[in-house]
Order: sequence, then structure tokens, then C-alpha cells
Amino acid sequence: MPDNSGVSRRSFLKATSAGAATAAVAGCFGGDGDDDGNGNGNGNGNGNGNGDDEISNVQKAQDAWDRIVDNPGPEDEDLRNEAYVEMEEAVRDDMILMPLYHNLNERFWYDHVDVEPTGALGGHRQQHNHTSLDDGSTELNLINSTVSSLDPIQSTDTASAVIINQVYENLVDYPDGIAELENQLVEEVDISDDLLTYTFTIKEATYHGGEELTADDFKYAWRRLAESPNSQRANFILGSGFLGIDHETDEDGAVVPDSIGVEVIDDRTFEMTLAEVEAAALDILTYDSFGPVPEGFVDDIEGYDGEVTQEEFATEVMNGTGPFEFDVWDPGTEARVTRFEDYHEEPANLESIHWQIIEDDEPIWTYINERNADIFGIPTSYYEQDNIDADEDDLNRDVGTYGPLENGDTVNYLGVAELSTFYVAFNASNAPRAVRQAVAYVTDHEELINLVFQGRGEEAWSFTPPGIWPTGADAYQEFAESWPYSPNQTDTGAAQEVLAEAGYTEDDPFEITLTTYADDTFQEFARLTRDKLDGTGIDLSIDEAEFSTLISRGEDGDLAMYTLGWIWSWADPAYGLFGFEPANTNTDLIPEEADGYYLDWEAEDE
Repeated sequence: MPDNSGVSRRSFLKATSAGAATAAVAGCFGGDGDDDGNGNGNGNGNGNGNGDDEISNVQKAQDAWDRIVDNPGPEDEDLRNEAYVEMEEAVRDDMILMPLYHNLNERFWYDHVDVEPTGALGGHRQQHNHTSLDDGSTELNLINSTVSSLDPIQSTDTASAVIINQVYENLVDYPDGIAELENQLVEEVDISDDLLTYTFTIKEATYHGGEELTADDFKYAWRRLAESPNSQRANFILGSGFLGIDHETDEDGAVVPDSIGVEVIDDRTFEMTLAEVEAAALDILTYDSFGPVPEGFVDDIEGYDGEVTQEEFATEVMNGTGPFEFDVWDPGTEARVTRFEDYHEEPANLESIHWQIIEDDEPIWTYINERNADIFGIPTSYYEQDNIDADEDDLNRDVGTYGPLENGDTVNYLGVAELSTFYVAFNASNAPRAVRQAVAYVTDHEELINLVFQGRGEEAWSFTPPGIWPTGADAYQEFAESWPYSPNQTDTGAAQEVLAEAGYTEDDPFEITLTTYADDTFQEFARLTRDKLDGTGIDLSIDEAEFSTLISRGEDGDLAMYTLGWIWSWADPAYGLFGFEPANTNTDLIPEEADGYYLDWEAEDE
């Protein structure tokens, strides 16, 4: 940050915070898959109902989250860290979610593309205003998954984020997904001595609709994030453990309209007041939902009729200050943005960016080999690890070449260890704990990574990646070694035993459906799991769904067992574990009143 005092204070906060070093955009993964989940089990000394004095894992997780929320101060860091670990224990022991792997983010691109390598926070954070093409073309061609919403406060998935990030901007940013915070729309920030009040001076910038950026726009946009019924991330601005901005609540606990701690000083200056010190405050402000829109542009909070309806804003209209402006989004087919000539920085080199929306592996591979994509990912079913020739750079990224493709081309390669977790999650209403535990017993993580995912990640024994484990690396290793479900084995006998205790046998099995991404690799994982479970007491059916369908079915409680993933937007365990708070997993309340993972975890105690 240009304000030196701000830098030093933030450094102090970082030094005393629970967070580690990096961050990325929050939410579910599209494309090669991701999202959330939960789970727990017993049989190893930590299950439910094993003694009169024991509480359930559901209650254990709820109690832990309540302690996190009730103890937000820097002096409470150790307490919060212990509570994070308790939540991980509850998830594991109830097996409400089984982590599969932490992703290796890989990118492939042709020589005619001049693009910066991305970092651990993900390529979806990269704005392409500095990307250029030297083959005479002016449009960058990319591949994307199905997009859920163009409204920054409603979007939670990566597929939407890659488009939103070209059009909207924040006060601060992680350029190219590298964990080095930089100014975007802020010119200067001053932080008070008590670390609660941030005074922002913003740049001069123009929206794509022609309006000038003002401080009032931030207050309005942040009010939408806090107050709108369409907001999926109100907890990010209001919640303890997140930004925790000062605000009033009514007798029902809802935020009082126009009560958030934002005061506009003048057109280019505003103050933000937090309820408690938050070490990661500036990092949290990199999240997409904190970007400004012209005051009163949308109609979904008190006091504003709106120039457009929220439905139009989510599907047809975008109005940000970013280097590209919205052109077209045809759901399921394509999206395009075009260069914004009045951008407040140097206008983009590219005239436009086009995303072809494709989810199935075979058409993606065909699209790539016909040289239709400039930058792309390779579906695992067509990926060959031996084709990589790369060396590690000073940011621990593997940079080199990959090839040949099926068309004979050799392309550039980047591999980055990402703060992410792919998993299988369960809805407790549709998947008994014994069934969840049996799935864990037959899952061989090592086999899975090497055989199915071609080595593109590391084994996951917790939802929180080891790089940001709250109590340190040694404690993470102890946690990983305590995995109670026969790690790296296919323990059919243990699966049969736990199922038999619950009354499920080969002759009278529990019937359940595993729904995966529309992705050949995840379908291969599903078939492998189905075969391993054959004869144990589970009759597993397989289904697949496009990403946006998977999300909507999860919100409706219409899933039993499913694959999704999660990428961290900033390096804080809370940003990920919040989705396991049992009361926050009620699909009757998601998405309007809750934003946890689709677990219905409280049903476990009913």
C-alpha cells in the first residue's frame, strides 16, 4: 500500500494473526470441479453417542464455531485455532465430508500468448489487461464452465468469478493470483491506532455506464452485500471471523438497513469501522463482492428503486470500472467482454475476451486440439504427466513446457500448488453416518491421486489445507496421521462392519446416488468407488450434473453424496470452515438465510 503507516500496521496484524501467507477468491470451483462438504463418523473413539457425557459431533462443531465468533480479538487467537481444529475433528469423525485432494493448479498456453504466470490464489484472479497476442488476433479465447450469476454479491463460483474479475474491481487486489496485496481502486489508506477505523481515499475512475466512481458507491455496494436478500456472502462483511464491520441488528438478528459502519467523508474518501480488530481486513476486501457499483443502480435494498432489477443485474447487465466491459452471456454456450477504452489505467492490449462454455472432457479436448483456445486446462482423462518438462521458479511454481498435444503442438506449462480442497460431501438427511464412514473406509487416497487424478494434487486429510493449518505444520501432521478410516487402503471389511452395525448388508443394502461434476475423471472416481462398495451393504448409483445444476440441487437439499471443491480467497481457516457451522448448513435456509455447505448436518442430531 502507498500509505506507509498502513503497511506497517498491517504487517503487525499479519504477525499476530492466525492466518498464513496467501489467499484466493472464495467459492466453489467450476470447470474441473469443486465446492464444499462436511461429515464425521465414529467407531474410533470420537463418534456420536458413545457415552452419556459425550456430545454429538454436530454439537461439537456448533460449539466450536460459536467460540470462534464470540472471541474475535487478537488475544483469542489460540482459542480460535483450537476451535478450528475441533471443527475439523467433528467433520472427520462424522464423515460429513471426505476431503480427496488439494489441487495442483495447472495452466497451458501457446507461444503467441504473452501472459503473466499466476499464483497460489488461482488463475481466476487474473485480469487480462496486460495479456497480449502476437499472432495478429485481438481476442483471447478461453474455456469456462457454466456461470451462475454476474452479480458480484450473488456469485460464489469460480466460473462466474473469472468474468466478474474482468469487469469489476475492488479497493485492493492480488494481481495474477499472487499473494502480494496491491492497490486497485484505493489510492491511500490510513488505519487508526486502535486498528478499527480504516480511511480510504479512492482513485478517479469511470464506470462502463459513464458514471464517475464515488465514495457513496462503496457504501451502497457494501450495503447490498450486507442487506440484499440476493447476497450470498453477507457474513463476509458482517460476520466475526470475517470483516466484521460495525452494524446494528434488529430483534430478529437481521442487519438494520443503512447501519453498517461506513461513513462517506467526501466524494473520494470514506471510513470503514470494524466491530473488532481483524488482521485480514484488507485481504478480505479483495473478494469480488466488495467491488463498487454506481449508487442506486440495482433495486434490491431499502431506499433505492434501481436503474435495473437484480434479475437483470445478475443476467444481462454489468457496470464496473474494470478493464473490460460486458458484451454477451449466453448461458451454457458463451460469454464475451470487450476492452473499456476509458479505463482508469492503461487500456487493455486485447480487444476482447471470449469464453466458450464447455464442461465435458471430450469436447474440451477437441476444442484444444483444434487450436481454438489460447490458454486452457487439460482434462485429466487426456493428461500425461510425462509430457511435463518444467523447473521450479522463485515462487515455487513449476514453469516449462508440455507436449506434445494430440495435434503435435508443444505448449507452455505452469503448475502451482493451490489453496484448495476437492471433496465428497454428504447430505445428512439422505446419507446415514455409517454409509458415509463406509465410503471413507474403501477410499484409498494415494491410489486415487495417482490412478484417477494422474498425480495432479496431494492427498487431503482435512478440509483446511496443510499450508494454513491453524496450529502449525507439526500439528497438521499429527491430525493427518490420526485419519481413522484405514488410510490409503481399500478396507472392505471395516466398511462391511460399520454398515452391518447400522443394519445394511449385501442382501439389504442402503441405496444412494453419487452425483459428480460433468467430468470424465470424477465419473471414473465414482465408478471406482461404486466397485469398491459392491457387496459391502451400499448400492451406489452414479449421476453427473453441470456445475450450476450441481449447486442449485445442493441448495435444494436434492443431493445425497456429491463432489465439489473449495478455493481459499485469503489465508484464514475461518474462510472455509464457516460453511461447516451446522446451523449454517440447513438447505431449507440456503441460499437466502444461510450460506454453508449443503449438508443439513443438524439432521444428524434429530
